[in-house]
Amino acid sequence: MIESPIQALTRQRMLLQLEYNVEKEAFRRQTEETGIARKVKRGDAWYPLRLGRNYYNSMNQLAVEVHRTDDTDIEHNFEFGRPVMFFEVSEPHEPHKPNEAHKPHSSLRYFSFTATVSYVDGDRMVIILPDSGRLLDLQRTENALGVQLSFDETSYRCMFDALDRTMRAKGRLAYLRDLFFSRQKAETFTFEPMRFQYLNKAQEHAVNEVLRAKDVAIVHGPPGTGKTTTLVEAIRETLMREPQVLVCAQSNMAVDWISEKLVDRGVNVLRIGNPTRVDDKMLSFTYERRFEAHPDYPQLWAIRKAMRELRAHRKRGDEKYHQKLESLKSRATELEIRINSELFGEARVIACTLVGAAHRLLEGRKFGTLFIDEAAQALEAACWIPMRRVSRVVLAGDHCQLPPTVKSIAALKAGLGKTMMERLVELKPEVVTLLTVQYRMNEDIMRFSSDYFYDGRVEPAPDVKFRSILDLDQAIEWISPEKPDNPDNPDNTESPDIPAPYGEEFVGESFGRINKAEAELTLDTLQHYFERIGKQRLLDEHIDVGIISPYRAQVQLLRRMLMKREYFKPFRRQITVNTVDGFQGQERDVIVISLVRSNDAGQIGFLRDLRRMNVAMTRARMKLIILGDRQTMTRHAFYRQLWHYVSSLNTSTDKIIP
Repeated sequence: MIESPIQALTRQRMLLQLEYNVEKEAFRRQTEETGIARKVKRGDAWYPLRLGRNYYNSMNQLAVEVHRTDDTDIEHNFEFGRPVMFFEVSEPHEPHKPNEAHKPHSSLRYFSFTATVSYVDGDRMVIILPDSGRLLDLQRTENALGVQLSFDETSYRCMFDALDRTMRAKGRLAYLRDLFFSRQKAETFTFEPMRFQYLNKAQEHAVNEVLRAKDVAIVHGPPGTGKTTTLVEAIRETLMREPQVLVCAQSNMAVDWISEKLVDRGVNVLRIGNPTRVDDKMLSFTYERRFEAHPDYPQLWAIRKAMRELRAHRKRGDEKYHQKLESLKSRATELEIRINSELFGEARVIACTLVGAAHRLLEGRKFGTLFIDEAAQALEAACWIPMRRVSRVVLAGDHCQLPPTVKSIAALKAGLGKTMMERLVELKPEVVTLLTVQYRMNEDIMRFSSDYFYDGRVEPAPDVKFRSILDLDQAIEWISPEKPDNPDNPDNTESPDIPAPYGEEFVGESFGRINKAEAELTLDTLQHYFERIGKQRLLDEHIDVGIISPYRAQVQLLRRMLMKREYFKPFRRQITVNTVDGFQGQERDVIVISLVRSNDAGQIGFLRDLRRMNVAMTRARMKLIILGDRQTMTRHAFYRQLWHYVSSLNTSTDKIIP
């Protein structure tokens, strides 16, 4: 029995509240209990930092630049729109009383305001402050300053508001709400299919289905099948019929990617919010940069400056103060409306994150079509944020890849992780088009994923089917590190002959999982493969490598070990080490996966979410090497099937390293 739309949305709101409570409590605990050094290592804090210049940006917001001066090689989690908190750390002081601890300790104090990241460029970050008084607070401190990510109230507030609006809705939004929670057929137009010479048959069909849809269409794009290419073509064709469309995605990176591809095809894009990669090309289509480039902007800037000076130098008894201020405000508002009107009038695509669709700049604006890219990674509540502005929606993504992040186990089990796209695929299979030709992977790498996740319907394009780096190379290998039997050491305790502990172990305050022996073997295996290819060829052909581990602690261990190993020094620019999430949407010539889990109980934790493994495996173009304890992993049916599949390809050598 299908829930009524109001029941379903009410339940979602309750689960979202549960997730909010869990995440807020986790943030409170982390802030109170986790040391600064650990936060820096996790990429959640910069410390120490140096204040740079400050200025008012084109949005009339007070911005301050900060520079991190230490641990600059650590990847961080700061990006546009994320809330942050400043803190100061006083110098350690020696204890005075005999009963005090014998080591010096520092005092940590958080400032009482929240700021927002505008953009990050290397080791420089621009942060928007709430007012000039806060800047003075930062400048006056004599202690070392730092900044850390804060709890994101804004995103939750937008999602709660979107669910409430959708439940109360009348008109088109109410129609889409009721349609999306029922088996009622979505309405379509009828016309002869159009031909697109640069697309394959499945992509062409997908674009035609998007154009025919009155209510909803879904483009299901497995790895490497050209989902972005298809989506860009669908947007361009829609713009032949509509003056403007709204394009959203869950992450800033995904919005940047689709925006860049549209700009490359000559589409005028207005990006609300700053990009994650700060370069001239990306900045050129942001709202902020376009606003500053408008001919009327210098006049507006002068008026705003005059207003600030008027406030700063207000004299007692100045009877004309309010009159002057109101006059300046009125002229500034008039100019701002005129500039906005021209910028939005020229743009064919408005691009932003799902939460960004709640931005004040979009108030009162309506669009014919909403395109949501990477829709399978977004909570349903987030998708309802831009839905109130549109008549129909096109979802693109792959629900067999990474799901949305849900931290509350109870909310996850109760269904919060089920996305709008996933539900519509089940309820309305007729609106789904699967892209079936992939242009990334050697067929042997692709085949298992195609059979397991996509009913064997995905096939390789002819020019990638047999792609490889070495002649007669095995495209996919599984290497199982197994602890050697040692008659002199029956308890298998560590000895000089065993370089690292075998099996997984916990490290750090967050109990991250690592596997030292597997990390060592990962680098040994990659080095051996590099030696077979040859140094000169690796450098000349820029053969790139991704080392993936599902566990962040193992990623950090592998990065440290990679930096220390002299052999890899010439190739460091060609090797990226990251989590599965960090590799979403990317590809490499060679992918090496360290699974980490190795225990007698056969526990594999969140590796049971097979979508993560699907993402990890399908990043590889020509070579995939999996390192994982066969005995632990193959107790799960999926990994058992994968082991047998790899073994069937490599019948001559089942790779077990003694």
